[in-house]
Amino acid sequence: MAWDEWDRLKTDALTRQQDASTHMRLNQLPSDLAGGSATVPGQTGDLKVTQHDLTRIGSQAHTLYNQLWDKARLAGTSVDSAASDLTKQGFALGAGLQHVSNKWEIQLNSLLDACAQISNHMQVTKKIHAGDDAYIQRQMSSIDTLDAGFDERVGRPGEHNPVYGSPQSPKKK
Repeated sequence: MAWDEWDRLKTDALTRQQDASTHMRLNQLPSDLAGGSATVPGQTGDLKVTQHDLTRIGSQAHTLYNQLWDKARLAGTSVDSAASDLTKQGFALGAGLQHVSNKWEIQLNSLLDACAQISNHMQVTKKIHAGDDAYIQRQMSSIDTLDAGFDERVGRPGEHNPVYGSPQSPKKK
């Protein structure tokens, strides 16, 4: 490596270090937000989503989809007609207007697809998690029943566990 290149790299690094205050850092939580208790659950921003939240997100995405469909589409409108007329008359503006209209349709379709995916995903997520919640509740209630029979801590240490019934006298041979 040439000496002048080394000096340039050191200068660039120093400049980046001095400009670091204006750049975003993603490798840590800012100290003013951490509050000194970053390891305590519940104070670290645990994610909690209710069925109501999922429903509202899906509903908003569906509403946005409908509004975009009704108000933002240009296909078959006077824009395409104007672009065609301008092109026929020899104006370069006609091709430009048609290009903008085509790009608008592509971007709008992407946005409509994204809104539909969000709306559908929220509905599916709501159904899946409702099923998961019911499954977990069923499993937990059966665990409580089984736990009473397998938990050796029911009786005092060294004594017979009453869950297993009364002790029988050993048979003599």
